[in-house]
Amino acid sequence: MKQIPSVDLRDFLSGEPERKQKFVNEIGKAYEEIGFVALKGHFLDDRLVDELYGEVKKFFDLPVETKQKYEIPGIGGQRGYVGFGKETAKGFKKGDLKEFWHFGQYLEDGSKYAAEYPDNVEVTENPKFNVVGKEAYQMLEKTGVYVLRALALYLGLDEFYFDKFVAEGNSILRPIHYPPITQEPDNAVRAAAHGDINLITLLMGAQGKGLQVMNHDGEWIDAIAQPDELMINVGDMLSRHTNNKLKSTIHQVVNPPREMWGTSRYSIPFFMHPVSEMPLNALENCVDENNPKLYEDTTAGEFLQERLIELGLIKK
Repeated sequence: MKQIPSVDLRDFLSGEPERKQKFVNEIGKAYEEIGFVALKGHFLDDRLVDELYGEVKKFFDLPVETKQKYEIPGIGGQRGYVGFGKETAKGFKKGDLKEFWHFGQYLEDGSKYAAEYPDNVEVTENPKFNVVGKEAYQMLEKTGVYVLRALALYLGLDEFYFDKFVAEGNSILRPIHYPPITQEPDNAVRAAAHGDINLITLLMGAQGKGLQVMNHDGEWIDAIAQPDELMINVGDMLSRHTNNKLKSTIHQVVNPPREMWGTSRYSIPFFMHPVSEMPLNALENCVDENNPKLYEDTTAGEFLQERLIELGLIKK
């Protein structure tokens, strides 16, 4: 496959069985063949997108000393600010050329996960950043729920199979700033080749060149969304749970041409995670004689911990 397929969530939501099945077939096929789709018809409106980008830029424009006070020790970067070059892709020595922020799950009072998840961090210099971040988080989460319902049907499961695992899941909204490149990068890139940890990732900000996806022929292809589209890909948890029927695809964010080194890039992925006790054991209907079980049984929480150590965000 040489380009990322485009699908429209409004087909799934239409109430028309044929259109709904068309969406299920299209997204399932794309995730088997390349692991990425560009999605129209999501729940983010233009106002929210514009406000979010405005607030994200304002935050990253703050002085480094101000941002650093929101870097919370001991939580593996799961909430608040993570400084430039702190995250390193699995298997790489050089830190990625980026800084980022993490918004996490918004729990109801009395939730059993309150002791498990770190609190969200409030930016006092810019209160609207917190308000707009929460709204975007919830609209992306809502979009992700419907994508997972379509995938459940494609996999022959009950449509609402994933709902119980992603309600109050440990999902993360990550506004990323790739600052201007001011010196020779020394083999570092904005985001080195990697697969995502989670179930699915919903990405804002893939409108320009930079994001590349490796297809099954080992070729890097540009993944460029239209202004009204999110790029949505399969993460390692979902790939593992489906015994690699749905593919978690390696992707990267490459440095721009030298003449564009002086420009910033912003992207905002939403990493949709389940609750920690979700079993990632291979689904029975994804294992057969031709597709033997590939992975040992584990839970989402155990898998996340292992990967955060590999990324250098948690020390053993």
